[in-house]
Amino acid sequence: MSSPDIAGILDNSKELDRLRKEQEEVLIEINKIHKKLQATPEVVEKPGDNSLSRLKMLYIQAKELSESEVTVSTQLLGQLDALLPSGTAGQHRRRIEGSEQKKKRMKADSDVSRLSPSMRSHLESLANLKGEQVAARVTQEDAGKDEWFVVKVIHFDKETREFEVLDEEPGDDEEGSGQRKYKLPMSHIIPFPKRTDLSSVTDFPPGKHVLAVYPETTALYKATVVQARKRKTDDYILEFDDDEEDGSLPQRSVPFHRVVPLPEGYRQ
Repeated sequence: MSSPDIAGILDNSKELDRLRKEQEEVLIEINKIHKKLQATPEVVEKPGDNSLSRLKMLYIQAKELSESEVTVSTQLLGQLDALLPSGTAGQHRRRIEGSEQKKKRMKADSDVSRLSPSMRSHLESLANLKGEQVAARVTQEDAGKDEWFVVKVIHFDKETREFEVLDEEPGDDEEGSGQRKYKLPMSHIIPFPKRTDLSSVTDFPPGKHVLAVYPETTALYKATVVQARKRKTDDYILEFDDDEEDGSLPQRSVPFHRVVPLPEGYRQ
């Protein structure tokens, strides 16, 4: 066991401690805003209030820290595996022989327990989307353009971090007209705002590009907000790209709970 190997493990251990401490600090700030919104939800309607934008920034920060923690943890595991005697792993495998289902469950529980509280909470919130409709990108990374549809969440696997979803609308292509199931990564899913929780609703200003459900369809397309809203429950007035009629873009009304942020790198 060489000094450089130990030094690398210690460096990653220190980095892991730093990330977890920073995550705890971010989680405390998130909880403070949650309590504020629960106590006085009307505060978000006041001009100049930045509670929701601050909350969004904190969640983005928490997500980035959690992803960094997973990366460093994976590096640490690789370093430790490289230093363990080769026979140890074999002995361990023989001790835990049993059903594949039991071993997978043990691994999943272990993986989740290594995560920070904020990441565990995030994964739990994704698992709680079961039965709900979400926006999903059903095309792969190498596709020429992105296709987003409204789908229903069947299951979220915390170990693989994949969604199993159902496109409830019958298809109209050559492959048939049955409902389709997809397995998609977390990055291909955007939850819709909850009608019962206005604190989760982002207020997009005029001129903002968004992704929205086109009226009377289950498909989402890029659109631009053209009018300010007076209340969070008001519909958005949008102009969809490539929706030209008689030389101009018609303005269409879309419910606020069918409008989400435009994903970075959206291709149309």
